[in-house]
Amino acid sequence: MYEKVSIPEIFGMNVFNDAVMRERLPKKIYNELKNTIENGERLRSDVADIVANAMKDWAIERGATHYTHWFQPMTGITAEKHDAFLTPMGDGTAIMEFSGKTLVKGESDASSFPSGGLRTTFEARGYTAWDCTSPAFLKEDASGVTLCIPTAFCSYTGEALDKKTPLLRSLEAINLQALRVLRLFGNTTSRRIIVSVGAEQEYFLVDRELYKQRKDLIFTGRTLFGAKPPKGQELDDHYFGNIKERIACFMHELNVELWKLGVSAKTQHNEVAPAQHELAPVYADANIATDHNQLIMEALKRIASHHGLVCLLHEKPFAGVNGSGKHDNWSLCTDDGQNLLDPGKTPHENAQFLLFLVAVIKAVDVHADLLRMVAANPGNDHRLGAAEAPPAIISIFLGDQLEDILKQFEAGHVENSIQGEKMQIGVSTLPALKKDATDRNRTSPFAFTGNKFEFRMVPSSMSIAGPNFFINTIVADVLKEFADELEKAEDFNACVHELIRKTYVEHKRILFDGNGYSEEWVKEAERRGLPNFRYMVDAIPSLITEKAIGVFTRHGVLSDVELHSRAEITYEAYINQITIEARTMLDMASKQIRPAVMKYSGMLANDINSIIAAGGDPSVEKEILGKVTENLKEFNNALKHLAEVTDKAVNFEGETAEKAVYFKDAVAVAMEELRKPADELELIVDQKVWPFPTYGELLFNI
Repeated sequence: MYEKVSIPEIFGMNVFNDAVMRERLPKKIYNELKNTIENGERLRSDVADIVANAMKDWAIERGATHYTHWFQPMTGITAEKHDAFLTPMGDGTAIMEFSGKTLVKGESDASSFPSGGLRTTFEARGYTAWDCTSPAFLKEDASGVTLCIPTAFCSYTGEALDKKTPLLRSLEAINLQALRVLRLFGNTTSRRIIVSVGAEQEYFLVDRELYKQRKDLIFTGRTLFGAKPPKGQELDDHYFGNIKERIACFMHELNVELWKLGVSAKTQHNEVAPAQHELAPVYADANIATDHNQLIMEALKRIASHHGLVCLLHEKPFAGVNGSGKHDNWSLCTDDGQNLLDPGKTPHENAQFLLFLVAVIKAVDVHADLLRMVAANPGNDHRLGAAEAPPAIISIFLGDQLEDILKQFEAGHVENSIQGEKMQIGVSTLPALKKDATDRNRTSPFAFTGNKFEFRMVPSSMSIAGPNFFINTIVADVLKEFADELEKAEDFNACVHELIRKTYVEHKRILFDGNGYSEEWVKEAERRGLPNFRYMVDAIPSLITEKAIGVFTRHGVLSDVELHSRAEITYEAYINQITIEARTMLDMASKQIRPAVMKYSGMLANDINSIIAAGGDPSVEKEILGKVTENLKEFNNALKHLAEVTDKAVNFEGETAEKAVYFKDAVAVAMEELRKPADELELIVDQKVWPFPTYGELLFNI
């Protein structure tokens, strides 16, 4: 039975949010903290002490025994070390204590997290610093209740070792530059620019008992072997279909837990692939949206276990059906409620909107390589380019209305905007619907969708911090150029008009509204000079080009050293992931598949001998045995080859980048070569003999 809940009553109940702070803090302290949150003023230590005490009392009243600095290292997941509020007294008693110093600053072993050479084993010290712009919250699990304090994570020497720090830096950068532009348009009321983000989260659910029988799912998050089942997603019957009872129970508990944490889980539905689903929250400030997405991913995995399920966040857990991504919806808003990417009813007359629009167009064109890189991980190498995932070539879809307006600017006379019409469905009892002025393009990596851009390339398992601080930074850089030019203009309106026209003309090559999967687009993109990095390893060097270093250092988001360290971390992540996958494949192939096939071959041989002895015709059995033997031979040769190249790759002597390229060109290719005969054998070998659950069982047995 479902737990009956009142959403307004439970929403945010486990969050030390603005309402709680207003109630529990003295008015002066509350105002000073709000000033820090909204205006970036430094927080005094005495204010921190009072906030810490109020936070502790609130948490303990709700059952908390421990607190933790909750941070997001370069692993892409969250990290936490729990400390009890307990402080022993000299007389054998104890008190519950939590100081402002403890709230503001923590210490962690920085050498044990990915640092890309910034920290060595003997240089262990790292610090966590309270991010007061994202509210503290209570996490309830089997260990009890823990007060979680969102924090940034940096090294002893001050370099960022996490995902949050550059995001916060980028928010300051785009706030500064966007406000400069707004002031030139006469806006004197907006005080702060808010990057608004909504991240749709796709995921798969599989039965836990079946999952435990698949080493590849356990160790890598995806199936390394698996033949296509009789039914996949051909009938389109899963998308938006009836949600199964077991999944509905999971979703209900998930929603309740997220609502308690102030996560505005809004939409849930079945996705296209069998066993695939999606959750979408309401838009929030980019920093909070990033923290919330981390909480969503954690909750998905934790709550799935309550229902005998396992949540798979890998980008391509199953070959042959849709993979999972995150549609990162990005927009710019003011603190007084204006969406800077809202065209309005007559966008051709909205110069401010058009200027911000072409700023994004230029940013994406100039830094397409960076956007491809920030959406790169090993899983996305299997996902991009088909089955509703965008291609690896970055392009922007604007739609007919906006493209038409920009073409009018190019021609030198702007007269109108294409408007949506009334759509008659042909049934008298149904209302006439207003038709949007433009369609959508599901193959576009970076699409304008009404009043925001949707970056559809982001991997499902990735933190959205990276994609958003990249977008923030490159757009801030273009806005800086615009502001510099407009501040010197003698005729502001003429300069704005010319900036819009010139930017469109120089960067319209990035605009594409056709089929992103076609071979024609690949050739056309090459003709236009757009980068096409099919694989993650090919995209990483773009992070440390002179252009990339310039844009990130110019706005203080990442230093030269921090960029090089992140490139090194990314190479290492790829190497480690492919190593684990290759070793898992070798283990499954040699200890499970090969023995099972050999056993089946023996069974067939015995059947043949028995049929011959009985005077029958064993031609069918011989034909099957021949196919098994042929594929087994190919399988065994591929197995030996994978073992050889994996050993060579692991012991590769050379630069990390060269090693990663060898893993891509040799190990990943050898893995595919081993999979082909293995999947053929799965289709031949008796199901009772096959050593682990098939796709049919995993995708449909829920």
